[in-house]
Amino acid sequence: MITEVTMPSMGADMTEGTIVKWLKKEDEKIEKGDKIAEIETDKTVVEMEAYGAGFLRKIIIPEGEKVPVGTVIAFMGEMDDEIPELKDESSSKNEPVSEITSKPSSLQGNSINSNPKISNSGGRVKASPIAKKLAEELGVDLSSISGTGPGGRITKEDVEGASGSGSGEIESTVQGTLTPLSSMRKTIASVTVRSKTEAPHFYITSSINMTNTLEKRKEFNDQSDVHVSVNDLIIFSSINALKKFPKFNSSFQNDSLNIYSQINIGIAMALEAGLIVPALIDCQDKSLSEISSSAKDLVNRAKGNGGSLSQEENTAGTFSISNLGMFDVENFTAIIVPPQAAILATGKVVPTPVVNESDIVVSQQMKATLSVDHRVADGAEAALFLGEIKSCLENPDNLFS
Repeated sequence: MITEVTMPSMGADMTEGTIVKWLKKEDEKIEKGDKIAEIETDKTVVEMEAYGAGFLRKIIIPEGEKVPVGTVIAFMGEMDDEIPELKDESSSKNEPVSEITSKPSSLQGNSINSNPKISNSGGRVKASPIAKKLAEELGVDLSSISGTGPGGRITKEDVEGASGSGSGEIESTVQGTLTPLSSMRKTIASVTVRSKTEAPHFYITSSINMTNTLEKRKEFNDQSDVHVSVNDLIIFSSINALKKFPKFNSSFQNDSLNIYSQINIGIAMALEAGLIVPALIDCQDKSLSEISSSAKDLVNRAKGNGGSLSQEENTAGTFSISNLGMFDVENFTAIIVPPQAAILATGKVVPTPVVNESDIVVSQQMKATLSVDHRVADGAEAALFLGEIKSCLENPDNLFS
């Protein structure tokens, strides 16, 4: 049976993608899980996997062309299957999934703005869920707004500006040069605004004594072929803590917690174009050496060395870590990667005087700050979880066993 291959969504805020390269040819046999194409998103290049087996009967979208998510890019099936004719491109089949049909506001009675300033002109528009809800509350017609989000998507701020309910922008009297944002920078802006808007963040910080662990790490690296970094130790300790506190390996969805069976650790990486957070997949059963090797491989491929990231690595993170210690940063707070429940931010290890009973000694201290979605967990739970990470890092015999 012939099946449609559509432009996949490589993240919640992806609206379109570019076919960088077809990895399979027409009429070539494909097995489930085979890499069939390289897709460029606003952030990176991702390998697209086949969800079923068959033959790649027809390539519809050529290399180098950008199309919305959900667009038919190829057909798969058996060799004797008839290839259907494509529907009109204006049909809703090939529209991005985020598009909706704008309808006149039906707010009455105690509505916030029963006489909206923006007139309704109908048509199809793209808007975030928050923007749609706010537009309904304020009586704003979405079809009359020009979106500033990715792909022209209407954001909460766009709706506020159109209704006059937002604070608005104050133009500076200082002269300057207007520099348009890159697609990747726009995506980062959209994701961070979504995270801070939808997830009520709270933060807790702890100091971790890394003295014994750094000494043990040096001994281990001197005797092993695998060079373990401080970041590898943070990742491994977080995995152990997540096994004991699975709530932090979850997401808030429709008044429920979706607790993931996999532990996929997102690693924040600063590339020249911007920030990405690809994930180490299936970490729950990996040893410290395996984590170290996998992390190095992930970083190399994210930077374009030795391959590209898979779709799963780019979208399936369940908990993330951001380490700015290599940039001489001692302490900071990170924004949660939606739809995850938490992210750990760590700084550099700093020689610090501390009181040990009646003596003052110098120990190697590292600050760690946990950002948590308050819909998922409370402060006491977060303190226990961060305390477990601290305990793992301060007891190296367990890390290197």
